Amino acid sequence: MKRVAQALSVALVVGLLGLLVWRVIAHGRGTRLVAEIREHKRPAAPRFDLSVLWPHTETWPRESRGLVGDGKLGVQDLRGHPVVVNFWASWCGPCKAEARRLVASARVHASAVAFLGVDVQDFKGDARAFLRHSHTNYVSVRDGGDSTYNEYGLTGVPETYFVDGRGRIVAHSPGEISRADLENGIQSALRGGS
Repeated sequence: MKRVAQALSVALVVGLLGLLVWRVIAHGRGTRLVAEIREHKRPAAPRFDLSVLWPHTETWPRESRGLVGDGKLGVQDLRGHPVVVNFWASWCGPCKAEARRLVASARVHASAVAFLGVDVQDFKGDARAFLRHSHTNYVSVRDGGDSTYNEYGLTGVPETYFVDGRGRIVAHSPGEISRADLENGIQSALRGGS
């Protein structure tokens, strides 16, 4: 019985150590991504395949509107169009403050730019209530874990990434986004970061 307890203890320690190593590696990828964006290297946007939480496509380019039909979506599915990827959560004060700006900008750039919200570390019901209250006019998906959060190197929410039509990140704005930063990021995505 003593040997079994020791073996279980060793297995637990090895498992926890493996989890720690995995978290450090995952965080490292996200940190590298943010550094590459800062250095204007235009890295490829990390792929994801997340459940659609809010299927509102009214401001999206017409040919992309059918993409939400299967209930899963990723930034890679929108290739060919500039994309504004906004990470948010319903409990986040700055997310509430910027929501109106994002909705207005999605309306102004309707059919030319696809806005995509990524809800993180949140409850589905709270997230949907937030989107309803904000009159969100673009699609939002839900990251039920931390995989996308880590891949993008997030340090909190909100954070916004601007992806050009080739799938490259051309700009990044951590924290609550201003109108000027939002418009500058969109213009970079439309130009392809040039």
